Amino acid sequence: MELQGIGAIVTGGASGLGGATAKMLASRGARVAIFDLNEEAGRAAAQEIGGLFCKVDVTDEASVIEGIEKAEETHGVARVVVNCAGIAPAIKTVGRENAPHPIEAFRKAIEINLIGTFIVVSKFAAKLAAADPVGEERGVIINTASVAAYDGQIGQAAYASSKAGVAGMTLPVARDLAQHKIRVMTIAPGIFMTPMLMGLPQAAQDSLGTQVPHPSRLGKPEEYAQLVASIIDNPMLNGEVIRLDGAIRMAPR
Repeated sequence: MELQGIGAIVTGGASGLGGATAKMLASRGARVAIFDLNEEAGRAAAQEIGGLFCKVDVTDEASVIEGIEKAEETHGVARVVVNCAGIAPAIKTVGRENAPHPIEAFRKAIEINLIGTFIVVSKFAAKLAAADPVGEERGVIINTASVAAYDGQIGQAAYASSKAGVAGMTLPVARDLAQHKIRVMTIAPGIFMTPMLMGLPQAAQDSLGTQVPHPSRLGKPEEYAQLVASIIDNPMLNGEVIRLDGAIRMAPR
């Protein structure tokens, strides 16, 4: 699919993987709408790329619908959505003094990372299904899982569960949407230079990077965006999860 003049949506697009993706899409001529809860960062990111900012809570159906409609009013029907919004809690199943994992923290991770992703996917696809195809397809959905879906570490029960759900729904949703000529792919990043990791001391960042077999460093958000571009370009990529991780397999801790 050619991106020139095409409407695109990036959730969590104010920074990190989503921010790099929004920039890449805009650089290729897409008309980008950034969905994020961080209004200040979101507006700044949208202004930088000549895009649109929509304050959207991905766990709220009405908020998502409103954002998609606003994006369509401004840029026309969106043909691409990249779901990057998410959280990464670190809580053990049984913590200090034998305290159980707070169920609300577990539920929140599932609500944002998994249910939020599916809300955006379903609302986006329902809108796109009514649009005319562009060539042999109507559009592309790209979700974000994590290598934690397969190699969840100590303290990642909630996070790994939510990301495994994103990975697991990839094929059935792709099959569901095949009749509408909408592709569905998922990227499972390894250790990437996100705002959370950038806050760590350099020594800690270097230590994390050495865990990656090759290249032995943290991934760059631009490399995630590069894979997004490749998925959009290649019409045979559908219903699959791609690990983007430098061959890392995460240790228990």
